[in-house]
Amino acid sequence: MTADELKKQAAYSALDHITTGGIIGVGTGSTVNHFIDALATIKGKIDGAVSSSIVSTKRLEAHGIEVFELNEVGTIQSYVDGADEANHYLQLIKGGGGALTREKIIAAASEKFICIADESKLIHVLGKFPLPVEVVPMSRSYVAREIVKLGGQPIYREGFVTDNSNVILDVHGWDIMEPISLEKTLNNIVGVVTNGLFAMRPADVLLLGSEDGTKVINPK
Repeated sequence: MTADELKKQAAYSALDHITTGGIIGVGTGSTVNHFIDALATIKGKIDGAVSSSIVSTKRLEAHGIEVFELNEVGTIQSYVDGADEANHYLQLIKGGGGALTREKIIAAASEKFICIADESKLIHVLGKFPLPVEVVPMSRSYVAREIVKLGGQPIYREGFVTDNSNVILDVHGWDIMEPISLEKTLNNIVGVVTNGLFAMRPADVLLLGSEDGTKVINPK
């Protein structure tokens, strides 16, 4: 099976882990695109969705799924999103697509976070994938210098602006042994909006597409 087929397998498996009715939180990315297509098959059984990006909103609306603002709905029962990396504690690196801030907000507001990915995303130590950090544009150089002091190698994601009108630094060179500690440290740097570590609020269940079918990892 191709990587895309494995992503699709995990995405459609997520339907078995959400309760129909109510509002579904929807992330961003290639795996989530498959989930949106899957969600369209049961759109009559949900009230709508909250989206983490303009791209996902457009895809949801193209399927005839109503998209609400988070402020309109309060707590979300289930949030479904992908990951760039995941460890066995279901702590994640996200933000390769640049939607990390809105994704983190929706994850925090959700009772259940369902992460979907192909099995190659599960690793032992986070950090091989560069860690995205969203920053206010005027703080970019300052934040980069502070990250260097922490041992990271920040690279400005040129030509990219987030849906929040901010910019991204992708940090290379870290083996992230203490994800919660690093997440807090980065967020305390003035000018950082948030970073792509989902450690303080990890996923609740991880669905991995594999040649042997979808693997379900739920450490709780």
